[in-house]
Amino acid sequence: MRKKGIMLIVAAVMALMTAVLAGCGGGPKQQSSGSGSGGAAKSGNKLVIYTSMKESLIGGIVKGFKAKYPDIEVDYQSAGAGKLMAKIAAERQSGKILADVIWTSEVPDFYSMKSENILEPYTPSNIKELLNPFDDYDGSFTAARLGTLGVIINTDKIKEAPTTWSDIYTKPEYKNAFGIADPALSGTSYMSVALLEQKYGWDYFQKLHEAGARIGKGSGQVIDDTSVGELSACLGVDYITNSKIAKGAHLKMCYMNEPNALLMVPSPVAIFKGSQHMDAAKKFVDYLLSAEAQQMVADAGTVPVRSDVKQDPKHGLPTPEDALKNGIKVKYTEILPEKENTIKKFTEIIGKK
Repeated sequence: MRKKGIMLIVAAVMALMTAVLAGCGGGPKQQSSGSGSGGAAKSGNKLVIYTSMKESLIGGIVKGFKAKYPDIEVDYQSAGAGKLMAKIAAERQSGKILADVIWTSEVPDFYSMKSENILEPYTPSNIKELLNPFDDYDGSFTAARLGTLGVIINTDKIKEAPTTWSDIYTKPEYKNAFGIADPALSGTSYMSVALLEQKYGWDYFQKLHEAGARIGKGSGQVIDDTSVGELSACLGVDYITNSKIAKGAHLKMCYMNEPNALLMVPSPVAIFKGSQHMDAAKKFVDYLLSAEAQQMVADAGTVPVRSDVKQDPKHGLPTPEDALKNGIKVKYTEILPEKENTIKKFTEIIGKK
């Protein structure tokens, strides 16, 4: 018994020493998988990317970049644009933004970061090969995809695809069964709300409310809810929907047959000023906009910013040129000051009892 007691004491002392060493950085180091989608991305000797793109898109691009530049370690964190901007704000309060690159779909955030002088102007080496949706482009950020949103229907519940935006509040199959992601959490959802308000006014959302439209969570969640039948339809992102369809989901993405009524939301990429990995960050931006990476963008089921890559007809996507031509027009600098009010008003209308 005495020997057993001594062994227990020795084990306890060793455990305590291990804990102390780990707390001081002397413990075993964890290996990064290169995917920060499940936790906080760490800086150090790694290029760190904050992105709202889902794993089905960002994962392959990072893998391709690492194959091209095996000496550059990469870590990334994937989360909603709202959460990422809150994280960046907290990091700025602490004195240092931990990311080197940001890639999301909430365009006004990039204008805001530009005005706050936290973005490093960089004109990609292949800029002449790209389609640019920004009239005031100055290199502060560059579109890396021309994301589209449409009405996603559960094909077991809705047999006839909608053709106009008014179908959502006039046809009975959408009654109490249409969802829109929370624009406070999702950049694509916020941009869609802003575009629809620009085109049709707040009266459109009032009619959606009267038809029982619901506020969902993130952009992926409303599509999941539609896939399992909790919703019959939702406002959804192209590549997230197409990734679910590829896995067997009974979904269909529908675009409206109305002139200049396409929800096209550019996804800018930018480099943070003061990045400790500036050269690697520029290499990543160049790679993201290369034909190789843009082919991955197209293959994922969204619209690239290059016209020299192939789009699979099964996705039913507009060409990059058509996406630019038919998208609802908006001046981003004009909607930027209204972001908070837009989210508040949307929530008040759709969320009211």
